[in-house]
Amino acid sequence: MNNQNLIIYQFKTLYQILKELEKDLKLNVIEIENKQMLESKIRNLNNYLILTKKKSSFKNQLLFNFSSITILKLIEKINVELMRNQFNDQSNIYINNYLINLNAREISNGDLKLSLTEKEINLILYLYKNNNPIKVEELESNVWKYQSDIETHTVETHIYRLRKKLLKIFADDNFIISSKNGYQIK
Repeated sequence: MNNQNLIIYQFKTLYQILKELEKDLKLNVIEIENKQMLESKIRNLNNYLILTKKKSSFKNQLLFNFSSITILKLIEKINVELMRNQFNDQSNIYINNYLINLNAREISNGDLKLSLTEKEINLILYLYKNNNPIKVEELESNVWKYQSDIETHTVETHIYRLRKKLLKIFADDNFIISSKNGYQIK
C-alpha cells in the first residue's frame, strides 16, 4: 500500500488522468469534491498533498495554475512538494502544548516563540523520549557526552536557564520537572 496520498480537490479531469497513472506514480490518488469531505479525509492522513486549481486554507497544497505543463513536469512538482512536506513534518515535534521546530531551533505555543540552542533542543528531546526521570549523570553522558568522572554543574545550569526562558516567554514553570530521581518532561 502506498503511504503517500495525492488528493485532487475539485479538479475531475486531472483526477482521471492521474488515477490512470496511480500504480506507476506509487501514490494513492484520491478525488474530493467538497470542503467537508476534504476536512474529514485529511484528519486521518499524515502524508498527503492537495492538488487544486483554487487556493484554500488547507496546508500541504500545490496550486495548479500552469497554462501548459507536461505530465513529467507535473509529476516532478508533485514529488518535490511531497518530499518538502515530509521533511517539514519530520522537523516538527509536538510536546504537550508546544511545537518544537528542529529546523528553526525554536519552541512555540500559539503566537509565542522562543529560540533554542542545539543543546537545549537535544536536552528537551532526550527528556521527552524517556518516560522516567533522568539523572544528571545520564544527561551528562548522553546529551553532553561528558565522562562520568568529571565534576560539573553544566546540566543543572542549562536546565535552570532553560526553565527561566520558558517561564519568561510562556509563563510555564512546569515544563521540565525535577525530583530526587532526576529531570523529566511529562
